[in-house]
Amino acid sequence: MVGAGGPVFNGPGASGYDVHGPNAVPLAVPAYRSPIPDPRSLMLVNCVAYQNGRKLADLPVEDISEYVSRPDCFVWVGLFEPDPSELELLADEFGLHELAVEDAQDSSHRPKIVEHGETLFTVVHTLERSPTDPAADWVVGEVAVFVGRNFLLTVRRRTLTGFADVRARCEREPEHLALGPGFVLYAVVDEVVDRYFPLLDDLEGDLEKLEGQIFRRAPTKADIEAFYDLKYRLTVLKHAVMPLMEAVGKLFGGRVPPVVANAQEYFRDVYDHLARLNAAIENLREMLQTAISVSLTLISLSESEVTKKLAAWGALITVPTLIAGVYGMNFQYMPELGWTLGYPLAISFMVGVDLVLYQQFRKAGWL
Repeated sequence: MVGAGGPVFNGPGASGYDVHGPNAVPLAVPAYRSPIPDPRSLMLVNCVAYQNGRKLADLPVEDISEYVSRPDCFVWVGLFEPDPSELELLADEFGLHELAVEDAQDSSHRPKIVEHGETLFTVVHTLERSPTDPAADWVVGEVAVFVGRNFLLTVRRRTLTGFADVRARCEREPEHLALGPGFVLYAVVDEVVDRYFPLLDDLEGDLEKLEGQIFRRAPTKADIEAFYDLKYRLTVLKHAVMPLMEAVGKLFGGRVPPVVANAQEYFRDVYDHLARLNAAIENLREMLQTAISVSLTLISLSESEVTKKLAAWGALITVPTLIAGVYGMNFQYMPELGWTLGYPLAISFMVGVDLVLYQQFRKAGWL
């Protein structure tokens, strides 16, 4: 059995699935499937038993009952995109609340932590760059975590990166793993939160780049669209951080669920990270709003400059047109029609007035 980054389930409980990567697909196996799922067909990333912080064994699903009944022992199960019937199988095994199981099947919930009896149900959102197009919108996934006194079950949906590193780090620290499923919940949530920081750094870098561009040249429609795309991604990040910060704040100090009572200080650390993220998001939102306002102002000023230039050239054209229009009227008795110098005087007057207007417009900055 390998971790979530490259899930393969071998030995007892191996299935006919190619599960290298998140998009597991069936191999050539019979199409028939019984109404009750075979435990070996679960989209199982891993199923491991631990006792006193030490790994006991990789388990097939059907052996879970034997280990969860042992003292100081808990089972950590990881699923990826399970079918409802497959999730129901483990729900019966661990005695999960039906409302929590229903929420785990629907990946449209905001981050939250809910207590159901002795079980804690947690939902966190994962945000990841698209593997095919880094400039595209983030891939928003969801991880549902069920935590009980002697088990921890993670259900991943639309997530590209698993928690193999989390499992490996916990196994390297048996003194922490001995704290039980509550510590593992901390490790999973902490990993998700840590993955938010590089995304925030990307947003800050994109904003700095856009701010530099708007002062090197006149802002364009594409610049405004880029700002609003940045605002959208920042909002997605805030929707992942803010509710989770409120939920994690209930896991330390005062009355906390018993299953995480011995990991309160660790959740306080996660809360601090989330508070830092939230403060940075608010600062970035203010900077982004200012940048959008400045861009719109610069566009307005640019349009105003164009309007001034058009008005100035219009005035320069209007004066000669007015004078020529007067002498273009076909009246028989006009006193100037008989003047020998009438034509050169009219042309000179046109040029003279335009020269005066041109100097005044240049002085005013309109030309």
